[in-house]
Amino acid sequence: MKRIAVYAGSFDPLTNGHLWMIRQGARMFDELIVAIGDNPEKHYTFSHEERMDMLRTALSDMPEVRIAEFHNRFLVDFAKEHEASFMLRGIRSTQDYEYERVMRHINADMAPKVCTVFLMPPRDTAELSSSMIKGLIGPEGWESQVSRYVPPNVFALLKKKYKTLTEEMRRQGGQ
Repeated sequence: MKRIAVYAGSFDPLTNGHLWMIRQGARMFDELIVAIGDNPEKHYTFSHEERMDMLRTALSDMPEVRIAEFHNRFLVDFAKEHEASFMLRGIRSTQDYEYERVMRHINADMAPKVCTVFLMPPRDTAELSSSMIKGLIGPEGWESQVSRYVPPNVFALLKKKYKTLTEEMRRQGGQ
């Protein structure tokens, strides 16, 4: 039987920590579905299509990884629909652990045949989050810091997005 797993996130933006999780998942499972979800409580920097493109480009060398999306549904239902027996989750901190521990039990209540697998990233990516990346953008020299934490295609998009936002703010301030 084919071992299929789902790794979900908003990927706003995709980080090297996400890539580590995806590469590990691709080694562990026959097929890994990277699923982009939208949280209605979040304000996204990148559009859904931009995030899909980030993933397509960064994962182009990984044929065992499939990119999909889900909206307004439970991840376990998405996993069952795609015949995934596993959900891959990362734990970076004690806060992540507590949240993921609770979610694992709730997901098991909803889908007992879908097993949650936890990975702990290595030290060089353990502190990375999309929010942390976005928080580094702006001050002088931000480019040298952020470029270390994201894939090259994502860094190019971040620079372009920052330039566009800066130009819009200048126009608004000058009116």
